[in-house]
Amino acid sequence: MDNKERFAHIPGWGADLNPADRPAYPKERMPARLPGLHWDEPGQQETSVEVLCSTERDSKITPVFGSTVPPSGLSGVMRRLAFKYSENDLRHWMILLADRTNVVEGVASDLMRGHVPNVLGEMGIGAAWKHDRAGVLRKVAVGAAVTAAVLLLRKRSRR
Repeated sequence: MDNKERFAHIPGWGADLNPADRPAYPKERMPARLPGLHWDEPGQQETSVEVLCSTERDSKITPVFGSTVPPSGLSGVMRRLAFKYSENDLRHWMILLADRTNVVEGVASDLMRGHVPNVLGEMGIGAAWKHDRAGVLRKVAVGAAVTAAVLLLRKRSRR
């Protein structure tokens, strides 16, 4: 089954398949074959971990992909759920807040192993201080103002 049949149930899918329906037609043309503009697709990279791929890709992963962080834990469950939805579905992107969940899982894992992570160092505070002191001071000031405002509002709501 080709993509045209597979996705025919989606309103508007394939609207530009007919060249005459594209706005650039008839001036649209294929570029001349110039050196460096075309390449042969590389061979398929071996998979040693679970790789999530878009629903738009015919269940075929790209020839080369990143495999350094396979889905695991709560963030992995969230990623698997997100990839059940199309990339044009807001649920796909909202569920991909799993990346932030993964950060929390990593910090918790470090703490359980007795390692206190250097969060500010890993966020690049040293380089920011060296190259953009004004920006760092501005962020600290905004953070302090927001914290003070939250504490003030909380204190008022208790009265």
